Amino acid sequence: MRNLQGISWKARKEGRGHYESDRGLKKILFEKGADLAGVGSLKGVKNCQFQTGVSVAVALPGNVIRDLQDGPTEEYYHLYGTLNEKLNQIVAAGEAFLKAQGYEAYAQTTDRVVVNEENISPIPHKTVAARAGLGWIGKNCLLVTPQYGSAVRISSLLTNAPLDEEEAILKSRCGGCRACVEKCPAQALKGTLWEAGMPRKEIVDAEACYQKQLEIMYERTGIRTDLCGKCFAVCTYTQKYLQSLSEE
Repeated sequence: MRNLQGISWKARKEGRGHYESDRGLKKILFEKGADLAGVGSLKGVKNCQFQTGVSVAVALPGNVIRDLQDGPTEEYYHLYGTLNEKLNQIVAAGEAFLKAQGYEAYAQTTDRVVVNEENISPIPHKTVAARAGLGWIGKNCLLVTPQYGSAVRISSLLTNAPLDEEEAILKSRCGGCRACVEKCPAQALKGTLWEAGMPRKEIVDAEACYQKQLEIMYERTGIRTDLCGKCFAVCTYTQKYLQSLSEE
């Protein structure tokens, strides 16, 4: 499942030390379980004191995604927490490696990220992922990757290490697709084609989404939390990922 082409850190001209940092970090992230990883420039990102972001993604298994097409499940609820912990371990290992090389690094683990009243963090994982070339923000307001669609959990690591950067993705590649918009139980998605810097409110009615998630999650599982998953399960790119699994 791991996409080794998802990260292409090249040897930098500054010297072998930087090259070894690139190779070593890449090796650790994939060994710890990343399915995708990339590096992007964070120059110009508000509130960010680091010059570089490392994004990692872990894909959801096909059986969970298929069930989510009908609505949230208890299995997805438990997997959500499991994958978050796995991502914490991946980025924490990356942080430890870079610090051992003498660089500053900060893993954005779930216990460190603080969100505001709109549930937005200072340096969103999605921002780092798009800057690192992993994907774009879809009409579902989630990261869409070419390999797995939106069926991924993501995390990020901030650093001043001179890693070779990927080409950022700054515009949506969803085109005319409206699969998520039409299937959204809350009718909260506006069908907007994302561009870097666009406010979330132009893509989704976050409050309507949140309230509907609470409602249907409790109706289907008896669990009081805001999870749904339908908009990423029906994503065209997610469906292509599912098709590839069935062909294996």
